[in-house]
Amino acid sequence: MNESLNGKTILITGAARRLGRLFTLGCARAGADVVIHHGHSDVEAESLRHEIAEMGRQAWVIKADLSDSNQTRELIPQINKSTPLHALVNSAAIFEPLSLEKTSIKDWERHLAINLTTPFLLSQVFAKQAGDGARIVNILDWRALRPGADHVPYTISKSALVALTKSLAVALAPNISVNGLALGAVLPPTDGNINPEITKSIPAKRWSKEYEVEEALLFLLTGPAYITGEILHVDGGRHLV
Repeated sequence: MNESLNGKTILITGAARRLGRLFTLGCARAGADVVIHHGHSDVEAESLRHEIAEMGRQAWVIKADLSDSNQTRELIPQINKSTPLHALVNSAAIFEPLSLEKTSIKDWERHLAINLTTPFLLSQVFAKQAGDGARIVNILDWRALRPGADHVPYTISKSALVALTKSLAVALAPNISVNGLALGAVLPPTDGNINPEITKSIPAKRWSKEYEVEEALLFLLTGPAYITGEILHVDGGRHLV
């Protein structure tokens, strides 16, 4: 039987928009109280907080620039003034289509700071306040196991996050389960420009449905604690071809 999220609080980074918003609503629907982190989406974060409050769940909004390691380290201590945390979902990410030739050192460091260093720092602080049975879920990408020539700093940072996920699973056992959720085509680009060629390279021949991603996250948050160090792909088989 899956454990309940009722009465438990989950921190989702990058929670105000797109996938982070989807994860936050899914956790709230499953009974969790949530902490909505955002960096510069004040209106969207407050709107989401209101939507979750209407479900009868508690929601806190906290703003922090995750490219600043000091702000990142202080995020969870600030939250703990209001509530303990049961789970951490490292969702915030930078995703830019940069080739090797076009990647500057600033691009490289910016991606590593948000996509890799932030989960490391937050997991380190989270572990100090976590009780037995706590969970960490790192949001990954099918590209992490199939790196290509495009999205170079993004792909490398997510590949390193796979390694960090497995290392944390060993370091934080047996009290905390740590897993990764590797996604494929879920949400269309923000500019609405959907490439019809995308699904041709997906064995399932379609985009993921939002509820499939939500259910996968909830499985990692509520399923057997004996599962740790795993990377669950929800990508229609894209990482296989």
